[in-house]
Amino acid sequence: MRAKSSDIEIFLAVADAGSFTEAAHLLEIEVAQCSRAIKRLEKSLGEDLFTRTTRRIELTNEGQTYLTLVRPALEQLEFAEHKLIEGKQKPQGLLRIDAATPFLIHQVAPHVREFREIYPDIKLELAASEGFIDLIQRKVDVAIRIGALEDSSLHATPLGRSKLHIVASPHYLSKNGKPQKSSDLKNHTKIGFMQTEQLNTWPLDGGLYLPPDIAVSSGELIRRLTLEGTGLACLSNFMIADDIRAGKLVPVLTDTNRMENNPREQVNAVYYRNTALSSRISAFIDFFKPRFTL
Repeated sequence: MRAKSSDIEIFLAVADAGSFTEAAHLLEIEVAQCSRAIKRLEKSLGEDLFTRTTRRIELTNEGQTYLTLVRPALEQLEFAEHKLIEGKQKPQGLLRIDAATPFLIHQVAPHVREFREIYPDIKLELAASEGFIDLIQRKVDVAIRIGALEDSSLHATPLGRSKLHIVASPHYLSKNGKPQKSSDLKNHTKIGFMQTEQLNTWPLDGGLYLPPDIAVSSGELIRRLTLEGTGLACLSNFMIADDIRAGKLVPVLTDTNRMENNPREQVNAVYYRNTALSSRISAFIDFFKPRFTL
């Protein structure tokens, strides 16, 4: 092979990031090292792989073709290496996980102790983000994303679906009455998210946007306000299933023209590799996926 595999890895990182600086940040190397690797690769292939502007770089047609062909080949090589290494030692090293606060609290935190007992050499960093984040800029290995995926540069492992419930506390319903149809919601206090129309679209009438009367930045705070009898909210099953079972929250409008296959119910683990997952990422997904109660 004329090109070095290390140069190809840098090429893939630059192509995904659209920037030498961000690729260098992701790989924890100098920007100049990225630039030299791309120049060597272009000289070896006799083709320009990127067009460069002052703000961003983009793949040429030849670069796009090379990307399509070389990514699966490099992933297979990495996969073979990981399999050989995994057979000799347990996964180890730093693993950065990002998810919304409620998901970390209700789904991840209860199982961290057991995960650490099985994989004591994996150092976990758990970061809470209420919106979608840039994995490269935040140096995240795996992000748990709830809702439809839009970034085509990411690969995903589906974790399942988490049904949306419209809920209120028994105290709120005894004081304000139970809505019987979606039009009744105009007479109720609605708790929702700040600056996010998608998250304030409730699964009624094919998708009903309801501006919140009380807007907050965290799903966990919405849950807390709802438990306190402040109003109605639309929340995922993964964070309120126990509250419903305990009678602390009551689902409403369960028979009212519910939206089927709501993209907001999708839950995925996303990352920048597909076949050649690192052993740390594989260990995390294989351990947590069967334990999630979505």
